[in-house]
Amino acid sequence: MAHMNDIAAWIAPVATIIAAVMTAANLGARITGWGFVVFTIGSICWCFVAIGTGQHNLLFTNGFLTLVNALGIWRWLGRQSRYEDGGAAAAKRSAIAPVPTLVDVGSIAGRKLIGRDGKPLGQIIDGMMRGSDNTLAYVVVSEGGVGGVGERLHAMDPQEIIFGDDGARCQLDLGQLQARPVIEPGAWPKSLDDGFRS
Repeated sequence: MAHMNDIAAWIAPVATIIAAVMTAANLGARITGWGFVVFTIGSICWCFVAIGTGQHNLLFTNGFLTLVNALGIWRWLGRQSRYEDGGAAAAKRSAIAPVPTLVDVGSIAGRKLIGRDGKPLGQIIDGMMRGSDNTLAYVVVSEGGVGGVGERLHAMDPQEIIFGDDGARCQLDLGQLQARPVIEPGAWPKSLDDGFRS
């Protein structure tokens, strides 16, 4: 039993760290879902440690976390991954059919924006939709900085961007994107014509 507790005491923190990285990275429903699987392994191991050391608070906390992790598995590996599969299947079928190519709106955020020279310019972080006609008003692109620190945000007209399976492409180079007006993280424009169009 002591040997099992020693193994659990090593697995628990390692699994917790790996799972935290997997879920925080936001690499899609499946990676997030598997992150919750790893979290579950960690919380079960923490329960073994708690039982072996008589730490009732640790046992209660990780017993509860095991239930929360099971919910995360159901949501991300079950429900959310099916939604992603549905969007990807529709996009794939539309690409080979005589209809306009579809893009899964949920997949726009997080796509790399590739410039005319084939080099990444930044990352699309969000898009704003017009409520009147349900079309994209503008897309917000992040460039520069590391991990969000020092990044600059720019609003781009969706007509400038071609969305595809491999990301998003535009005819700008990095200098042209950097020359665009910078928008504040907490004060996005009400429209592209609100002094933000280049």
